Amino acid sequence: MTKSFNVGVVGYGFSAKVFHIPFIQQVSDLKLYAVVQRTPRPDDDPEKDHPGIKVYRSAEEMVRDPAVDVVIITTAPDSHFYLVKLALEAKKNVVCEKPFVPTEAEANELVALAQAQNKLLAVYQNRRFDADFVTVSKLVTSGALGRVVEYETHFDRHRPAVPTGTSWKTQVMPGGGAIYDLGSHVLDQAVHLFGAPDRVTGFIGTQRQGDTGGYEDSFTVLLHYTSGLLVTAKAAVVSPEEEQLRFWVRGEDGSYKKFHLDIQEEQLKAGMKATDHGFGSEPSDRYGIIGVLTTIKDGTPVKERFPTVEPPTWTEYYRKLARALAGHGDLPASGAEASRVIRVIELAQQSSKEGKTLAF
Repeated sequence: MTKSFNVGVVGYGFSAKVFHIPFIQQVSDLKLYAVVQRTPRPDDDPEKDHPGIKVYRSAEEMVRDPAVDVVIITTAPDSHFYLVKLALEAKKNVVCEKPFVPTEAEANELVALAQAQNKLLAVYQNRRFDADFVTVSKLVTSGALGRVVEYETHFDRHRPAVPTGTSWKTQVMPGGGAIYDLGSHVLDQAVHLFGAPDRVTGFIGTQRQGDTGGYEDSFTVLLHYTSGLLVTAKAAVVSPEEEQLRFWVRGEDGSYKKFHLDIQEEQLKAGMKATDHGFGSEPSDRYGIIGVLTTIKDGTPVKERFPTVEPPTWTEYYRKLARALAGHGDLPASGAEASRVIRVIELAQQSSKEGKTLAF
């Protein structure tokens, strides 16, 4: 009989409700068992949304529950180190929302603690399971493009107005700023696909006019490889394009250009459920226009429509987690892997300040 693992979620905000719980509930070997919510409201109460679960008012209280097998941390990044350490010391397996922690030193300490406790430590790099990234990965690893020399990955949007509100994503704080928020996605994908770089060059700053708070809303990071590969990872908030570039990969035998972000977040925000037919799938008219594969035939580039693959969706993250918990397979994204990405981010920050390329 397959063991079911009880999941406790710390935090009941947008991340928990939209990016975690719906996908946890798609995996039969995972059971939503408990939620930590400090101050429930009549219109925001996990007990009403998920009858039968336990609700705790603090993470400290929840990790003392011996029935909890794995703790999912969905709070702001400046709380991650404390909460991950708390859960590991209580001998719980842990999934931490990205960005993992603000520093590589903190990341390595938590990885070592997980090893000492013989527990699994994962980071929620769900965008490894974006349909567009899976498509790019297959093209690169299959050799369809030949030797890849340039890989561009973008998370650009046109949002020039200074944001209001109290979200950590727009605040100056440890683990804050676009390089941690969006960079942790695009840099993780690149390092997952190509491995750690040899050198890093970073340009991090603010594109919005009139933003006096010091929040860094944009970045360009170059990852240099001794193979000759150059990775360019970018996020911009001033990008008035009808269709935003997502990927542009160039190899000796072909190139691949893709516009628009993976559709899952867009669908979830529109109210679509992970169980709905078509979730995660791009309509054919969309990939027909924006998925372009250019190959060399008889010395001449030929442009072809290239369909996005059928998506594994973000449910695959939790499927892989359940298998790892059962001792069958690797984590979907380990703490050790996330530590490398945090190192890239720290080097990019240092490079941007010092105006020079740094060795990894």
